[in-house]
Amino acid sequence: MRIAFTGSHRVGKTTLAEEIVDSLPNYEFRNEPYLQLEEQGYLFSEIPSLDDYIEQFNFSVEQIQHSEGNIIFDRCPLDLLAYIDVISKTKNISALYEEMRSAISQLDLLIFVPIEKVDIIICPESDLPNLRHKVNDILEDWIGDFSTEILEVTGTLENRKKQVLDKIINLERL
Repeated sequence: MRIAFTGSHRVGKTTLAEEIVDSLPNYEFRNEPYLQLEEQGYLFSEIPSLDDYIEQFNFSVEQIQHSEGNIIFDRCPLDLLAYIDVISKTKNISALYEEMRSAISQLDLLIFVPIEKVDIIICPESDLPNLRHKVNDILEDWIGDFSTEILEVTGTLENRKKQVLDKIINLERL
């Protein structure tokens, strides 16, 4: 089963994804594209630029397209495209949107980690809280556009973990 986490930054995606992988030893974990590209020598701007997000987006799409087996992706093209949309309102993203939809359709489960109404993770000014909220708003708008199974998780880490594991168990039974 191919599972991806989506959400803006500082919502707990990575922490949750790592907890899930620890509970599912037969799954491979794929770090977010930023970290993988950085390991490969890609030099990001101090504050990621449009080109940086496009590079991550393309990497994420390709990674999903060439994957098989039990994999958990920490980030996916959906949230990367939301960042592209927010930071470059002049860029026409329709072709990228279709590419993203095609990649998302290859997933078995998309887990959306939104900013909670009472924000449970503090986002300091240095972590661009306005960008975080704008991306979250876009994700909330787009999340219903897919035929892929979607789970929106809320609550504490333990509550989120239980929601995800219960969903995976139910999907594996089908």
